[in-house]
Amino acid sequence: MPNIATTSSTVGHDLEVIGDAIDEVNSIRGRLWDDESEFDKEKDKETFRDYESACDRVKNFYKEQHEKQTVAFNIKARVDFKSRKRGRMGVWDAMLLLNTLVDESDPDTSLSQIEHLLQTAEAIRRDGKPEWMQVTGLVHDLGKLLLLYGSEGQWDVVGDTFVVGCKFSDKIIYPDTFKANPDYDDSVYSTEYGIYKPNCGLDNVMLSWGHDEYLYNVFKDQSYLPEEGLAMIRYHSFYPWHREGAYRHLCNEKDRRILSAVQAFNPYDLYSKSDERIDVEKLAPYYQGLIAKFFPPILDW
Repeated sequence: MPNIATTSSTVGHDLEVIGDAIDEVNSIRGRLWDDESEFDKEKDKETFRDYESACDRVKNFYKEQHEKQTVAFNIKARVDFKSRKRGRMGVWDAMLLLNTLVDESDPDTSLSQIEHLLQTAEAIRRDGKPEWMQVTGLVHDLGKLLLLYGSEGQWDVVGDTFVVGCKFSDKIIYPDTFKANPDYDDSVYSTEYGIYKPNCGLDNVMLSWGHDEYLYNVFKDQSYLPEEGLAMIRYHSFYPWHREGAYRHLCNEKDRRILSAVQAFNPYDLYSKSDERIDVEKLAPYYQGLIAKFFPPILDW
């Protein structure tokens, strides 16, 4: 007759081993998204974001953006977002709709947006990152649909983002072009904290309105993306913060936590850019499957 006590002990030990193994797998899965990127090891990174050598198209774009992104405009843009819907469609259809756009603020590529989105997602996929991060890379620039939904130009859709309502940081590219912004000499908006309180958190400040903030607001209640994925979308153009270290005086503990997610995403957004063509038709089935896992069939835009 088997020893029940011994058998129970063995089973209990085996279950404990299995449980530890599962915990280890889950731990590995949780670390994957912030492992150092591998795809860009051979890239010459000095050639990216070279704004000193940028063409006039890029420089003129930032001059206009810096002059027109005011507190008044940003309040108006947010009211407009909440007051109407711009369209109803699935994510893949939104990508196809965006396919005619070339970003005037970008000195690194002239490809259409769907090709940039697939380049980003494929780089994340090649590095073995989790599916939620792959699909985040795939959709991260879909906010540029604003260009088709009544934006005032490219200046209120694309380009690096920054905080409005306080002093413009000297970590923003072409900082001298802010001098023509009406808020530049304002008695409140020109101070270090402006209309904000120390460590109030980025959720409580206004970033310059554009595709990042728009898409975050579209997806936050219409997707199954984790907090890290939503942060990658919302802050991927916020270079003064995630690359240059600005605005730390406005950040709280949540911001310090999600900063690592935005920084982990940045190499895929930036260094995956090239002028090599992407076979959209070949990649479509895989990414349409991912979209179905993380988004409803139809979204309000």
